[in-house]
Amino acid sequence: MTVSCGRTRAEAGVRPDRPSVTELRLSAFAAHRGAEFPLGPVSLFAGPSGSGKSSALRAYEALARLGGGAELAEVFPDPAACVPERARPDAQRRRGFRIGCTADGPEGPVRLDVAVQAEPELRIVGERLTVGGLTLLETALRDPGRRVVQAAWHTAGLTPVTRGPLPDDRLGTALLPLRVAGRTDGQCQVIAAAEQMVVALRSVFACDPLPRSMRTAPPLGAGRLLRGCGNLAEVLLRTRAECGRRHGLLIDAVRAGCAGPVHDVLAETVTGVTGVTGVTSVTGVTGLTGVPGGAGGAVRALLDRGDGLRTPLGRLGDGELRYLALALVLLTGPGVLDVDPAGEVPAALQTLTVLADGFDRDLDVRQRDRLVQLAVRMGERGHIRLVGAVSDASWAAGLGGVTVVDLKP
Repeated sequence: MTVSCGRTRAEAGVRPDRPSVTELRLSAFAAHRGAEFPLGPVSLFAGPSGSGKSSALRAYEALARLGGGAELAEVFPDPAACVPERARPDAQRRRGFRIGCTADGPEGPVRLDVAVQAEPELRIVGERLTVGGLTLLETALRDPGRRVVQAAWHTAGLTPVTRGPLPDDRLGTALLPLRVAGRTDGQCQVIAAAEQMVVALRSVFACDPLPRSMRTAPPLGAGRLLRGCGNLAEVLLRTRAECGRRHGLLIDAVRAGCAGPVHDVLAETVTGVTGVTGVTSVTGVTGLTGVPGGAGGAVRALLDRGDGLRTPLGRLGDGELRYLALALVLLTGPGVLDVDPAGEVPAALQTLTVLADGFDRDLDVRQRDRLVQLAVRMGERGHIRLVGAVSDASWAAGLGGVTVVDLKP
């Protein structure tokens, strides 16, 4: 593995105000062993098929979901696939995997490492949260017959460590703010470090636009973009009405990445989906969030060519559709994307991380370069970070604000 990166705020000695994940560790996960991947505002995992790009993004997403409080079985429906292929079971026929990350922020670099048993039963068997070499939380499986782990967290009071049981199917770090009293300086440090890690992990949007699903007219729904972007037209209906400035930026991006002239990107309701009849323009409509699916029919999106011609998105090529969807993702935020942000934390203190597997799939050079430039620009503002997987990133090596992780099979 080789890594190249542009100068980041952390490298310049500036402590980030918004917590963000700056390193992903795959100690033993799928094809990875002893791997440590630095992450910047824009990070690209590059390598041929089978080199572990997708599994790295899958591990990141798993940590994010655990940080949001999800149960282990929901996060790892096929845990055996996460175990390194040549890993042998121990005397009790146990096999598992280990993942972790570092989240930088006001508390400094906070490290989280998690050991998961995949066989014979799925459970968290060890977890460690540390800051500057100080262990703030440590858990271990003491009794295999009980569905709990023994936890010990930093107190720094009359009793240096507090002990207690935690469930073995949830991330202990995500539970700490509810379990630690915060009466001593040590307990307050534990809570602050745990909250920094959770905030850094939770706002994640895993995105893989599927052109086939974007060619149909989706029903009106909650107006939040789904993982495959099949409801792209519905979200365009909302964003065009709610934020003219960002919609203008989207139009500029579409002009740069789609063939032919582009005057505007429109969304229209369709009362009869078959044949796309009964079209009604909804320019200027607001308050669409929460509209029940189907209540207002379906929605289709079109490119206004500026000369009376409107091209339905269904006529665009796969690359154009993926480009348009990714540009929209980079220009929006948690309120528009189907993510689980930390609702108790102000949006100004959160950073959305977009995970894009196959980021360059179907894109031409112009589209790819434009999207990376857009991601860098949004990353500089601190609102969005991008972690993508590409087949080759030699073109991005040395670009300011871009971290390239070159994986070898």
